[in-house]
Amino acid sequence: MDEPARDDAVPRGAATLRLRGQEVSSARPAVMAIINRTRDSFWGGNRHAELDSAMAALATAVDLGAEIVDVGGVRAGQEGEDVTAAMEIERVVPFLERAREAYPTVILSLDTWRSQVASAARGLVDLVNDTWQGADPDLVHVAAELGAGYVVSHSGGLPPRTDPTAVSYPPEPDGVRADVVRVLSTGAERALAAGIPGDRILLDPTLDFGKTTQHSLTLLRSSAEVVALGFPVMQALSRKDFVGETLDLEADERLEGTLASTAVAAWLGVTVFRAHDVRATRRVLDMVASIRGDRDPAVSVRGVPARVDAAGM
Repeated sequence: MDEPARDDAVPRGAATLRLRGQEVSSARPAVMAIINRTRDSFWGGNRHAELDSAMAALATAVDLGAEIVDVGGVRAGQEGEDVTAAMEIERVVPFLERAREAYPTVILSLDTWRSQVASAARGLVDLVNDTWQGADPDLVHVAAELGAGYVVSHSGGLPPRTDPTAVSYPPEPDGVRADVVRVLSTGAERALAAGIPGDRILLDPTLDFGKTTQHSLTLLRSSAEVVALGFPVMQALSRKDFVGETLDLEADERLEGTLASTAVAAWLGVTVFRAHDVRATRRVLDMVASIRGDRDPAVSVRGVPARVDAAGM
């Protein structure tokens, strides 16, 4: 099949992510489904404290098109219950064991900032999602020992589970762009030095974490600057506060704003999208990939001449 025509003005995609024998690129961006093993996730639609509930959510996510599943055992924000490392392990490892057995080809990701939690998931995870900018300096080395990929994040240097207060990245309003590029570049180099291959290093600007809504909006429209660093890029946009504040909506009403943000980031070359709403996100990503010229339409018959068989019928 001939390659779809490309316009030179169309942004080029990020580097390819390779995990568990699979490739994620701008031609086929990945949906990272979220499974929260908590009772206090900020959005009520993703609270799976019971193992059976989490497994049912996993089955649904895979059926709807998720290539990656990210499991976490601690709420990101400072509200909610305190969770020790032992409690976190108890929440995530049994799920990962069952998930790996049930779905041997699905890419499993662990959302944690603690190296001991990642160590407890040995042999189960393909990606370690460090959402707190290396707060535990051993975590990247554990990821390397596990042979897993690693998410390099930017949270403004805040400790884990800290909500932003009076945050500034001078000179405002664009200083945040330079800070994110600097931190992600440094983090990627550190991951390389730890022994993680470049195609297993995923950069995440980490919107909302250590940022105002204006910072997050600035970073979203500047996604191409992060893509240009030469590593695969992830955006975690789903129902976040920057969407809620922009549209003055609670979490239950933020789907449309999330999908608009997803389309913009995908157009700019982001290739992994951490999402609560898998089916809607998958459809948006496929549509953007086709508009970009990276994906053929699933069906293309409108206006096409009727096919004539060999008998002329």
